[in-house]
Amino acid sequence: MLVISTALRSSATKSAARGLAVSRNYADFASEATFETKKCDCFLLETLPPTTAVLTREQGLSYYKTMQTIRRMELKADQLYKQKIIRGFCHLYDGQEACCVGIEAALKHEDHLITSYRDHAFTFTRGVPVKHVLAELTGRRSGCAKGKGGSMHMYTRNFYGGNGIVGAQIPLGAGVAWACKYNGTGGVCVAMHGDGAANQGQIFETYNMAALWKLPCIFICENNRYGMGTSVERAAASTDYYKRGEFIPGLRLDGMDVLCVREATKFAAEYCRAGKGPILLELQTYRFHGHSMSDPGVSYRTREEIQEVKRTSDPISLLKEKMVNSNLASVEELKDIDVAVRKEIEEAAQFATTDAEPPMEDIANHIYYKEPPFEVRGCHPWIKYKSVC
Repeated sequence: MLVISTALRSSATKSAARGLAVSRNYADFASEATFETKKCDCFLLETLPPTTAVLTREQGLSYYKTMQTIRRMELKADQLYKQKIIRGFCHLYDGQEACCVGIEAALKHEDHLITSYRDHAFTFTRGVPVKHVLAELTGRRSGCAKGKGGSMHMYTRNFYGGNGIVGAQIPLGAGVAWACKYNGTGGVCVAMHGDGAANQGQIFETYNMAALWKLPCIFICENNRYGMGTSVERAAASTDYYKRGEFIPGLRLDGMDVLCVREATKFAAEYCRAGKGPILLELQTYRFHGHSMSDPGVSYRTREEIQEVKRTSDPISLLKEKMVNSNLASVEELKDIDVAVRKEIEEAAQFATTDAEPPMEDIANHIYYKEPPFEVRGCHPWIKYKSVC
């Protein structure tokens, strides 16, 4: 929410000179519009999220810029990886931007979120500037984890990663939700996983505990149709992931529509805050890249399939079409945002490739939180490091 509102202020406030450069004045635009969204499939619920959503011009510009920033950031990460500036594992999020932005638009500042290793987008929307996300990817000291976490291990306030072990973030997310309930904060925790992790035993154990203790936890399965290189139909006896909670209510929705995601997440958050316990959402989405940068993404699906999804369901194009057709923005104005985003990403990449690497003496730091300094052995017994918080 913080990044979305910041993005709005920078894109919606234009100078008078720029206003003269476009063919229409801001006064010509509608202040808001109402859109129909696809009805959610439901499980164990008597009420559903609304099938209409109001989008203000302000919100639309904010969502659009945030999704474009995520898209361009991920494409830049792709480029830096191919140049061997980014090393190791790297899982990109392009194609799934509506999930991230829609979820964030429905949450409060005090709410919490934990996700899998496909975490760059949420790191950004949780408040980390693009240049510090890219600096973490390039292993620089200005990265959000001081250059020591890399692609899969990014963190910031109320965001707990970035977890490399498949499905392991789900019990951790339930623990955060338990803390919300125990401390009476009124917050909720969003715990996310992909369809590839949906068959993990620890997830079902967590569902049981969360339901038993009525934890304020929104479990979200981002179903992008392929777990690594295996389609959901080949991996799961039942692909109705929103019913996997068995005794936990569930919703299945269009994860390519930012408004549908926003409304469903609002509904889920209200459900949890009312003390009714956890809820499970399945977001039907699609990743445009392969599973990771080592996966070309076309050995188990055709190029034609990918292009068809891009042509018909690209979340950024869908939002752009809504805004232009409903007179919330002009094509020229959105192009201006595109140009500004590209410039921001290029500047961030320049920063991330020229910033210094962390010094070797920092390797043992930040092992514990608020602990006195202590000695850590290096790779050999005669190598010693001091760990400080």
